[in-house]
Amino acid sequence: MHDKSDYSKLLKMDVNIDISWKKQLQSEFEKDYFVKLTQFVRSEYQQYNVYPKGKDLFHAFNSCPFDQVRVVILGQDPYHEPGQAHGLCFSVPDGCKRPPSLQNIFKEIQSDLGYTPHASGDLTRWATQGILLINATLTVRAHQAGSHQNKGWETFTDAVVQRLAEQRTGLVFLLWGSYAQKKGNVIDTHKHLVLRSAHPSPLAAYRGFFGCKHFSKTNEWLSEKGETPIDWR
Repeated sequence: MHDKSDYSKLLKMDVNIDISWKKQLQSEFEKDYFVKLTQFVRSEYQQYNVYPKGKDLFHAFNSCPFDQVRVVILGQDPYHEPGQAHGLCFSVPDGCKRPPSLQNIFKEIQSDLGYTPHASGDLTRWATQGILLINATLTVRAHQAGSHQNKGWETFTDAVVQRLAEQRTGLVFLLWGSYAQKKGNVIDTHKHLVLRSAHPSPLAAYRGFFGCKHFSKTNEWLSEKGETPIDWR
């Protein structure tokens, strides 16, 4: 089980989350569903191995402040095996073997842009360029995919998407798979570029993720707006 400092800090909700996001989400922290969610998460961290570590729970937000977001990629659950999840969807820490979905993401980038895949699966290098990499559910019990679904995280991350969609303009939302696409229903496509495809998992990638060219399309959109393209390596 994790060190107690992981979940005790996690529960204070004013610790380890970027101030720009705190301003945007403070009202969510005070709602009943979030109080119940933190009680559930506290219990889980106390009783089980839960991923990611508490210090990494808001890694996506801390790496990409609200006013610096340019692209949003939505995942579903954190990885649930040891050493993989670190708070960014699809990403794994440096030195960790790349999971199949991430492998397929890199394959599509190579096909789309001609980049040789980076040796590291740590996507912090994307986050610091303005890519918000969030899962719909921010925690998971070890070895149990989906174990923290329908506990409140989805409501919280819905609010994240809604804040961005309403208060920012010109963002790119990459919605891979039906789960992510449902979360995109609140996005005004007149204000933002919304790109949809199949999920990059091995079960779905050949049904429309491969060949989607989302990475070049994102860079074309950003370039048209006078912004620096993303280095997807």
